[in-house]
Amino acid sequence: MTKRADPDTSHDHGRCIDDALDAAADICARRGARLTPLRRRVLELVWAGHRSVKAYDLLARLGAGAMPPTIYRALDFLVAQGLVHRLESLNAYVGCPRPRADHDSQFLICEGCGIVDEIDAPELVREVRQRAGAAGFTPIRQTLEVHGLCGQCSAPGNGP
Repeated sequence: MTKRADPDTSHDHGRCIDDALDAAADICARRGARLTPLRRRVLELVWAGHRSVKAYDLLARLGAGAMPPTIYRALDFLVAQGLVHRLESLNAYVGCPRPRADHDSQFLICEGCGIVDEIDAPELVREVRQRAGAAGFTPIRQTLEVHGLCGQCSAPGNGP
């Protein structure tokens, strides 16, 4: 599960960002893919929090001169390299905490605070593939997004 940037935890988010950027540099170098300064900056902005971020929010953070096609090309690259995930239901992006591992993703998305946790549930992946195969369907990729409330937001007195 991803570590979260809650104010009441001891999570070192600066280290988290550094680790993500170091992993990206290593992965891209091994694959012969170019992690340009812009792509690196977009990745850094995605990792600025453990909440999902929309492309236009990233565009605003990049400042003057950045154009929508530029941000979308950078995000497409980062997704293709497995460095970020696109959350289909939110049309937003979140950093991948396991970019070195080929995996299908499952996400817990808090509708209270916006925290996104990526969980590892290979048994769910196997079950979906098995049922899809039984139906004559060949999955290409699968992403499970579960919306709800995290432990902090669902605590008594914090609910909707």
